[in-house]
Amino acid sequence: MIEKLALIGIGLIGSSIALGARRAGLAKTIAISTRRAETLDEARALGLGDIYTIDAAEAVKDADLVILCSPVGSYEAIAARIAPHLKAGAILSDVGSVKGHVVDVVGPHVPAGVHFVPGHPLAGTEHSGPSAGFADLFENRWCVLTPPEGTDPKAVELLKAFWKGLGSDVEAMSPAHHDMVLAITSHVPHLVAYNIVGTVDDLEQDTKSEVIKFSASGFRDFTRIAASDPVMWRDVFLTNRDAVLEMLGRFLEDLSVLQRAVRVGDGEALETLFTRTRAVRRSIIAAGQETEAPDFGRPHGDPKPSEPASE
Repeated sequence: MIEKLALIGIGLIGSSIALGARRAGLAKTIAISTRRAETLDEARALGLGDIYTIDAAEAVKDADLVILCSPVGSYEAIAARIAPHLKAGAILSDVGSVKGHVVDVVGPHVPAGVHFVPGHPLAGTEHSGPSAGFADLFENRWCVLTPPEGTDPKAVELLKAFWKGLGSDVEAMSPAHHDMVLAITSHVPHLVAYNIVGTVDDLEQDTKSEVIKFSASGFRDFTRIAASDPVMWRDVFLTNRDAVLEMLGRFLEDLSVLQRAVRVGDGEALETLFTRTRAVRRSIIAAGQETEAPDFGRPHGDPKPSEPASE
């Protein structure tokens, strides 16, 4: 489908794209660029691509599809660097969790004749780096595209076909709508997880050690989310500030209502809420976005750590 694919950044998402594209035959040549030589060496040792370079401008030369796979805070500088070297007719995309910011900082650098189609695969684990990737990461997961008005429909369809080739379901929406939806489905849950695990880290040492020892419960699952890439999530919260604050405000209002129900012993209100939330969980399973296996599908009787779950 694609003669040359260029991946700028080769962490979990970038390496998974490389592995998936290679397995599905989606790209004849894969060029990989990242700013750290040791990361590039790791990608080369894993055989993730065909071309390896520190210079992003060199990687995108003659590429038909360029995907930014680095933290969103780095996008503006990368876009400025690669823009003069993008060939006419190329598609420029990304995998960032925030789309309004991407359109604002990357869009102005996109040269005429290059198709800019931002994207976001809703998949991931708490692991990072080139070795964290696997070809199945995007199987049965959504990828959201947010093409600006006036984007060539053929370019959008080509990118849709690429992500479908990786196993994703694909949907298009506006950048603002994407950012509001992801603020509550992903960003605020991560913020809550980081805060809860941070609270435990602030406890007295004896209490903290007991919490960790007996964490085979809800807390354990918060720690998985809170182990996600710190740089990536720092950039997410800084670049999707308005939507996160809006959804966080709603969350805090609802939390106050729940706090009052606990304080006054309003069992009926608690049970009503828990019944509603249980229904949401069942609808997620019915939509094929999660397993109904007990204990989040973790294997039992295996002494090895469980495989990371996709989000």
